[in-house]
Amino acid sequence: MLATVGLPLFFMELAFGQFASLGPITVWKINPLFKGLGFCSVCVSWLIALYYNVIIAHVLFYLGASFTKQLPWVHCDHEWSAPNCKPPIYNGNFSANITLIPEGQPCNATHTLVNGSCIFIPSVTPTEDYYYNYVLNQSDFPEIMGGVSWKLTITLFVAWLFVCLVLIKGISSLGKIVYFTAIFPYVMLFILLIRGVTLPGPGPAKGILFYLTPRFEELKNARVWSDAATQIFYSLSACSGGLIAMSSYNKFNNNCYRDSLIVSLINCGTSVFAGLVIFSVLGYMAEEKGVDIESVVKGGPGLAFIVYPEALSKMPVAPLWSVFFFIMMATLGFGSQFSIVECVLSALTDEFSEWLSPRKNNIIFRISFCFLMFLLGLPMVSQGGIHLLNLVDYSVSGFPLLFVALLELIAISYIYGYPRFSEDIKMMLGFKPNVYWMVCWLGVSPLVVGLVIIANCVLLEKPEYAPGLLYPSSHISLGWCIALFPIMWIPGWFLYYYCRHGGYDILRINMMPLAGWGPAEASNRPVGSVHYSNILSADGDSVQIQWNRNYTPGYITSIASGLSKLGSGNELSEGSATESQSNLQRPSCSTKSASENEKDTPM
Repeated sequence: MLATVGLPLFFMELAFGQFASLGPITVWKINPLFKGLGFCSVCVSWLIALYYNVIIAHVLFYLGASFTKQLPWVHCDHEWSAPNCKPPIYNGNFSANITLIPEGQPCNATHTLVNGSCIFIPSVTPTEDYYYNYVLNQSDFPEIMGGVSWKLTITLFVAWLFVCLVLIKGISSLGKIVYFTAIFPYVMLFILLIRGVTLPGPGPAKGILFYLTPRFEELKNARVWSDAATQIFYSLSACSGGLIAMSSYNKFNNNCYRDSLIVSLINCGTSVFAGLVIFSVLGYMAEEKGVDIESVVKGGPGLAFIVYPEALSKMPVAPLWSVFFFIMMATLGFGSQFSIVECVLSALTDEFSEWLSPRKNNIIFRISFCFLMFLLGLPMVSQGGIHLLNLVDYSVSGFPLLFVALLELIAISYIYGYPRFSEDIKMMLGFKPNVYWMVCWLGVSPLVVGLVIIANCVLLEKPEYAPGLLYPSSHISLGWCIALFPIMWIPGWFLYYYCRHGGYDILRINMMPLAGWGPAEASNRPVGSVHYSNILSADGDSVQIQWNRNYTPGYITSIASGLSKLGSGNELSEGSATESQSNLQRPSCSTKSASENEKDTPM
């Protein structure tokens, strides 16, 4: 999926933004009708930024909780601890999931007496207990939003305050911190990998083996391919506007071809490396709980707050390593968040430059935007907030990105044209893309993305807030609204721009009655009746159309051509067609040269 979709889109967006030096909205001067793609991408980035900072707020909370002599997620002696919280004990055999039987009760060692019946209640580790019952104070059902957590509200405010302070000066602030945010995570991941593989028992080896063992039968499952495509878009930040926004600040001759190859390969390599760390600890936790690796913990954004703290708690001087790790997580998260938010801010600033370009106005706009995002994020730090966060994440990362990818490939490779785009790249880099890029942009990538969209539609599954538990219908409807909100910008802008720039008049004229319409006998047609005043007559009297300043010369040509075809047969003479076109000419253009008129024509 990386070779057929991810890498081609990554290079295309880097070259696209760098060539024009424009943001993800204004860059669609290349094709004004498709400007809705820019708005769609920016809406996706806005939604991602909204919930991504909530995750960073969780990281900051863990960072603050790590400044202690003993990490609070290593035992179950807290007031918030659940009855089935069991600290792991390893004495050659794991026994974390063993439930003690009350004396005199007939239940076996893996069941608990509840309301007179023996039922199996799987144990939870202290890290799960701490995250779900203390940090989130999570409600059992999505419908129960509960109160807002004051702890997470504070950390969310700090997160948005930090984002605002960094980005208040614009893109120049990012370059000063990127070296630390890019290198430090690899150091911590390597340390955690060493600790993960040295955890006691056979669990870590089983986890890594599970991770590296291919299951070829899954290749027959279309859902696997669909999830892989969605993941590669998300991992590379493709189709969300960020790549175009960041590459627009590059020098015109920057080697974006080299950058696309290096960044894509390092990104995917990092994902594989992080997977080794995750599954070494997952294997250990599976042995502790006596369950399969697939069911050891729930997926989603919360996975990192269960698996990594579990590994950290097993390290010597655990609080110190926990501080280092969550500093790493914070810098990594902020590094991504800065780019996502800057994508939205720069796109809106470019689009509404008349109001937002002045320095004072831009600062006020950036501060107001961050404060508004803080307020919109408050529902996600309530008791049911994690359910809302997961729903937004599920909705945004699917159809919106896929539709942007497909239409972007069509707009650039087919409508603008691969020959022209390759010449643009040659203008920047000194060489044209090779045959691999041509095959992907013109054939393979649109085909794969189209098939993934179809597979997503056919294999559509309702989201779950817990294993086997579906979101209620109200939340599913909300999820569809979230997914459709960015997508609707595409047809919405297309229709607006088409009608605003003459399309409506073309449609209206082509819906006029033909010259032959009316009573068959001329004697039955009243002379001078206003009933037939809007009909193009056979005598060559053309319909006068008021000039709109937004009409393009291309529109004038097409409107005149439409008028010339309204008559049936030869009812409209060549002379009258010429007259019709002359009646529609823009008065102020009469003194322009042909070359000047060409400049007004959109590409």
